[in-house]
Formats: sequence, C-alpha cells, structure tokens
Amino acid sequence: MCGIVGYLGKKEKKEILLEGLQELEYRGYDSAGIAVIKGEKLNNYKALGKLENLREKTKGFTSEGFGISIGHTRWATHGKPTELNAHPHLGAYSYVVHNGIIENYQELKEELQAEGITFLSQTDTETIVHLFEKYHKIENDPFKAFEKTIARLEGAYATLLITEAAPETIFFAKNGSPMLIGFNGDDVYFASSDTPIIGKATEVYYLEDGEYGYAKEGEVKLFDENGEKSFIKQPLTADKISAQKDGYRFFMEKEIYEQSRVMGETMIGRVLDDSINFEELDEDFFDGIYAIKICACGTSYHSALASSYLFERIGKMRCDVEIASEFRYKEPFLTDKTLFITISQSGETADTLEALKMAKAAGLKTLSICNVDNSSIVRESDAAILTRAGIEKGVASTKAFATQSMVLWMLALYVGQIKNTISKETIKTEIDAMLHTPKALVVSDKLHERIHRLSKRYLHGHGFFFIGRDIFFPLALEGALKLKEISYLHAEGYPAGEMKHGPIALADSELFTIALMPKTMHYDKIKSNVEELSARDATILAISPEPFELADDFIQTQYSSHPMVEFFEMMVVTQLLALEISVRLGNDVDMPRNLAKSVTVE
Repeated sequence: MCGIVGYLGKKEKKEILLEGLQELEYRGYDSAGIAVIKGEKLNNYKALGKLENLREKTKGFTSEGFGISIGHTRWATHGKPTELNAHPHLGAYSYVVHNGIIENYQELKEELQAEGITFLSQTDTETIVHLFEKYHKIENDPFKAFEKTIARLEGAYATLLITEAAPETIFFAKNGSPMLIGFNGDDVYFASSDTPIIGKATEVYYLEDGEYGYAKEGEVKLFDENGEKSFIKQPLTADKISAQKDGYRFFMEKEIYEQSRVMGETMIGRVLDDSINFEELDEDFFDGIYAIKICACGTSYHSALASSYLFERIGKMRCDVEIASEFRYKEPFLTDKTLFITISQSGETADTLEALKMAKAAGLKTLSICNVDNSSIVRESDAAILTRAGIEKGVASTKAFATQSMVLWMLALYVGQIKNTISKETIKTEIDAMLHTPKALVVSDKLHERIHRLSKRYLHGHGFFFIGRDIFFPLALEGALKLKEISYLHAEGYPAGEMKHGPIALADSELFTIALMPKTMHYDKIKSNVEELSARDATILAISPEPFELADDFIQTQYSSHPMVEFFEMMVVTQLLALEISVRLGNDVDMPRNLAKSVTVE
C-alpha cells in the first residue's frame, strides 16, 4: 500500500527519495510525490502512474547541500487517483505525507472549512497540514503546533511534516501504521519499511505506537505521552527481500496477516454509518439493470460464486457466474438489461479480458473489480471498483480474494439499497457485520501455532475434500485451490449435500475432510453430512465455533454473529492450513511450480 520516505542531510535529496520510493514499488501505488526544503523554500513535485513520470518531472531539479525532504507513493483510498489527491499535501507553507486512516477526518475537515480554510484534495491526509498551520498561528512554535495536531488525530497514521516555519526540521509521528528512523553519521532517514534505507543507513530505530518527535541537524528527539524519552538503535539488515517480508517467512504468510489491515482500506469511504457509497459509480449506474452476470477465473471465480448468493439474497438481483475461459466459447445469450462484471486481481487476465470485450460488443454495461488501477480490464470497463489490497507477491492469492469478496458484499448491499429492496434494519445489520470483519481476520499466535501442529497429520493420504454449504461452498472451493496450488496434494471443494451423490465412495481413513461448519448457516444440515463421512471412517477436521464430537481434529472459530464474518474467519484458517502443510513438505510457498501470478495467455 502507501509508502513513506524522508531524508535530512547534505546529500542529493531528490535521488535518495526517488530511490527509496522505487524500493517501495512492490507495495503498489497509483501516484507519487516528493517535497524538499532547499534554501528555506519548499519545492514539490507530484505525478500520476509510475515513478518514471515523477523522475521526468524532477529531472531539472537538484537539491545538494543541507536540507530536508519527504516522499510518498499513494494507493487511492480517500479520493480518486489524481495529482491533487497525491501526497505530499500542501498547506500555506508546509507539506505532509501520511499512511493510514484518519478516522475523524470529516469532523476535522468541517471544523477547518468553517474557519475559512479551503481544501484542494478529497483525502483525509490534507486535514493534518491545515490543522498544523492553524495551531502554528496560535502557538508560534512549530513543535507545539505539531503536538497539538497529532493529539487531535484518531485512527492509524504514520506521518512526516516539513514546514518553512522550521526549514531544518522534520516532524514525525506514528500510531498504528509502521515507520522507522535510520541513521548514518549525521544523516537521518525515515521510511515505512526497511527497504528504502538499506545501503544508506547503518542503524535503525522502529517507532512504537504513540511515539512522535522531530529530527534536526542530525539529532533526533523522541517523545510519547510521558514526555521526552531515550531510544536504542539497532543494526540494519542488508537483505532487501527479507526486509520486504517484514520478518515473515514468505510473502504469502505476510499477506495472510495483512488481510485485517487492508480490509479496513477496502471499506474506507465506502462503508458509512447507515449506507454503502461507491464514488466510482454514478447514481444512475444500475438504472435499467435487472440481472448481473459475473465472469472470472480461479480465485476470482470463487469470490464471484460466493457473491452470487449475496446479490440474490441481499440485493434481490438475479446473478449468474461464468468461468471466463468457458464463457468465451459458449455463444452466450446476452441482453442489455444485464450488468456484466469482471473480476481480476491483476486486471490483465487474458480470458477475462476477452470475455469483457465480448460483453461490450454486445452492448452490455460493464463493471470491473480489480486491484490494479489503469490495468487493461479497468481501462476497458465502463466503471471500476479497486479492491485496494496492495501488491500481492505470493502467487497463491489471499488478500486479493478477501478484498474481492468484501467489495462484492458491499456491492450486493449497495444494489439492495438503491433498488429499495431491503430494509434499513437489514442495511444496519450488514454494515455492523462488515465493520467487525477486520477483527475476524486477525491471526492470533494461538491459532497459527494450533494449525502448525495439526498440519503434520495431513501430509499423506489420497486427497482432501473441503466441504461447505451456501457461501461456504465457494469458500470450500477456494480452500481446496489454495492447498492444491502450494502443496501439490489433490484437493476438491464440494457442496456438503452432494457428497452422498457419488464422492462419498472415496471415504476412508486416508481421505481428509475439511468441514466448514458455520453456526449461522445450515449448521444441522452440514453436521449431518459430516456424520455420514465420519461413519465411513473419513478423517475429519472441523472448523466451527461449536465443538463437534466426531471430529478427529477441531479448530474453533470465535465469531458466530453473521455468516460473512464466519466466512472470513474460516477463510484465514484454510489459508494458514495450506501454508503450513506446504512448508512442512518443503515447497516454495511463494512461487509454486507451473504457476504465474498474472495469467496473460489463454
């Protein structure tokens, strides 16, 4: 997601910032910018798209000699990808960069606007710089103004601020979003992860939540709620790939753990107190639409399949789901009263892109759900909703599936809302469940350790059945796919009620059954299905909030208030199970054999 760099010292600041931002490209971004105070005057440059565009804009700018500088890569959350919304954000004489979410930004923005301050962007970040300048006029002391500013912020933030009022100082604060300080002699570096400063700094201090301070002339002062504090530097690793993994063994593991955080970014600005809002969609977007057809491949197909239950149940809209590689050749019957939705993590999936072109040629309105802005599928569609998952480096998709599923759930509720087919009470219930989802995605040490210990029992045998009902059937398909992709063990996802129509013939002690048993949906029915398998001596791993006496292994989930909250919690369990089995088998988790991250051929 968004990335931060900063530098205070005598070296060429532009190049340090651009090189640092380049090391953060793996996180994903849609715009970038830098700000430098050179000769007590602010200079700033922003550009949409890749860093090459920012390099081109800054090619005539140099910044040798002592100075301060900050830079940022942005992945759109509040507001669309535009230069005005790109960081750094400007006040009258100050600049700020920020990662995270200022939860009370709307309240702060209205307060500042009432005092005559004009906002240029749609972002939450801009409130920080205007709030700082407001307090600076009162205090006439930049650090006191910064302290007052961060005291007003609610939510998660890592932020750097520079101002002409203190042209030799970088102010910093951290709460909830990562940020570190690097040191090499009198040079001071800031970054949101290790990689931008590896090879530049020799020592590092990782900021804790609630810490803030300032860097000035090679000196760093650190504070928390109790006042000034000391800190201990530590040596900086020299391994950039390891640094990108943030201490995790694999990118896939890191991305599983990131799901709780990125889900908040997927929802921000879209899930409101009593409604769903998509600024990407015009108010009349669904006028004349009476059905939905979704086309996707692989993991994206599974998220689509789960959403088909939601569109019909919540949105009261007929929804059909097609595998893109099959859809292209079936001579489909298409009408202009159908909204054609394509889903792709990369936005370059060849079969899905060709299906989209067919739908457009047939005159259908089109919508894409994607993780990459300006990708082929996004450009080809009438409208696009970005999932905001950040770059996903593990080939086996995790957080892309989670964020796709959330966007589709929000969209189903949005359809019901604009079509007036659901009550306000239902909208409130669904929104409350959405807001609980990030907690359901948190991976506890206890859960991960339990799955690690269980995984040693599932390395041999003649296959796996993942079974579930309703929305948990597509989740069973996805769980089986994850295991296949990285462990190379045979696994199938099945509707639980279909086992007796043939597959149960395979049941014996060497058949492993992963049973998704939510308490909120058809629990007694799936319990009966699992009992049938147990009676045939299948080995059962039950995933449920309620203990199941016939299970050989049991993983207890915590949430049982809403099916989708259970869906996401069980999703994490299946992802971790696939990961731990693959690790025990000695496989390359991030780069499984025969697979590619972006499938750009038929």
